[in-house]
Amino acid sequence: MKERIHIIDTLRGLSVVLMVAHHFLYDAVEFLGAPAYFFSNPVFDVLHYIFAGCFIMLSGISSRFSKSNVKRSFKVLLAAAVITVVTYAIKMPIVFGILHFLGVCMLLYGLTGKWLQRFPTGPAVAVCCLGIIASAWLVDTVRLDVHFMWIFGFTYPGFVSYDYFPLLPWVFVFLTGTYLGGTIIAGKFPKWFYTANVPVFSSIGRHAFVVYILHQPVLYVLVMGIRLLLDTAAIA
Repeated sequence: MKERIHIIDTLRGLSVVLMVAHHFLYDAVEFLGAPAYFFSNPVFDVLHYIFAGCFIMLSGISSRFSKSNVKRSFKVLLAAAVITVVTYAIKMPIVFGILHFLGVCMLLYGLTGKWLQRFPTGPAVAVCCLGIIASAWLVDTVRLDVHFMWIFGFTYPGFVSYDYFPLLPWVFVFLTGTYLGGTIIAGKFPKWFYTANVPVFSSIGRHAFVVYILHQPVLYVLVMGIRLLLDTAAIA
């Protein structure tokens, strides 16, 4: 199936919009003095991981449509490296955020995808679901005071990353997407899936990488502008 499936872009665009809104709330708390519950509360804490999981799964699905996941990974990892340097400079380090994670997953899948695709979809997805549960429990239970194990989710005292998506358990979410992608390509999803479209979100989804790179600087300028206006009003 070579035709573009707009619902994938639509869902990715919706995930990106929600991510931008979530980050705006963080900036409002951090720089405007908004109440902490604007960003962190029981509802948002759960939704954050649900939408992040959807975004990661969609990235896995898209990997089945990519001509070269290895090339994609280099672009994403380069952007991730720039983000690490910039965030260290402003003392809000992102060591292994969503772009680092996706870049590594794309690279690994680009190197192993042909072998992984040999496994039947049903059993493979079942194994991935078990992997999510087991690895989440493992990371939450085991503590390893070993540097660089943070890539797998095992942090050490003093480890800080303002955005953090380790390989465990998220790699299994990505892999689930790759197997679902194969089913989509085979045309086995409902017919509406291949025709549905929400143009606004679809357009955002097609440019998700650019939006992700630019949204935080834009939000920062916006929030600082609001802060300046509020400070000016308070003085007046």
